[in-house]
Amino acid sequence: MTANMPALRVGQGIDVHPFSDDPTRALVLGGVTITGAGVRGLAGHSDADAVAHAVADAVLGAAGLGDLGRHMPDTDPQWAGADSLNILAEVVALAAREGWIPVNADCTVVAEEPRLAPHVPAMVSHLSEALGAPVNVKATRAEGLGALGRAEGIACTAAVLLTSNEGVL
Repeated sequence: MTANMPALRVGQGIDVHPFSDDPTRALVLGGVTITGAGVRGLAGHSDADAVAHAVADAVLGAAGLGDLGRHMPDTDPQWAGADSLNILAEVVALAAREGWIPVNADCTVVAEEPRLAPHVPAMVSHLSEALGAPVNVKATRAEGLGALGRAEGIACTAAVLLTSNEGVL
């Protein structure tokens, strides 16, 4: 890289969780608890927020810090039931210690149910606050194809752009 060029890095993340068999488990996506008739929570060690996890993994990837399982393994009791927005904020702090700050993120949530469009603005707000940068959230369906199309769980992909906290190399 030539001197005085902006230092930018892109990371990608993906997270997939099956629906939980626990009828009392809350569905949390992008920091938003989604309620309603027939809404089921996701199985996972933390709050199982697939959206926050995908963004966190993308931040770690862009910063060259491995993946979420390396830093916050699902075998560590510290993360049991954890709020994934706090996990995301911790990952952003890890990246900052390495000299990287978020510019923006883009996420796509794949879910047959529940309908997510009414919840997207709140997800954007919560995720943007935790990331410290703008976040875009889109929702789509798998149109009946595969496990996601059979509504067995929810997946999310994310891309994050980081810049050097010094602005240039």
